[in-house]
Amino acid sequence: MPDNQKAGIAREHLDRMREALTRVLGHLEEAREERDVVKLNCVNEKLTAIKGLLKISEQADVAMQEALARRNSEVASHEFRKVSVAATKTEQLLAESEACVGELAVYSGTTEIEVEIDNEPTEDITEETTTVPVVTRPPAASPYQ
Repeated sequence: MPDNQKAGIAREHLDRMREALTRVLGHLEEAREERDVVKLNCVNEKLTAIKGLLKISEQADVAMQEALARRNSEVASHEFRKVSVAATKTEQLLAESEACVGELAVYSGTTEIEVEIDNEPTEDITEETTTVPVVTRPPAASPYQ
């Protein structure tokens, strides 16, 4: 990727990461309002990780800007990759936090189990089999006994 595009794309990544942070903060507030400790802990874990990734990305963006000013493409590419990887991980954490919020909807309430039993089995599985397995002795491992 050309150096002149890296700054713009990194800025877009950072904007999306900040947006994700805002959405996860909303999930955290929702969990607090529901007084749901399981959701709160789950979302808080994702929030902490996103905050760390955002901080690393902002530092990498500054380092990338400095490297671009010095025309050091290698360092700029390295810092750009940091931002890109962090943005991808942030999107994953956002999805996980959204799963946290819906987590208890699956587990709340009583569990119902429905069992169907076939009244007329086609074969009797309780009958003993009369076949005896044939066991053959393996050959000696060494010619000496």
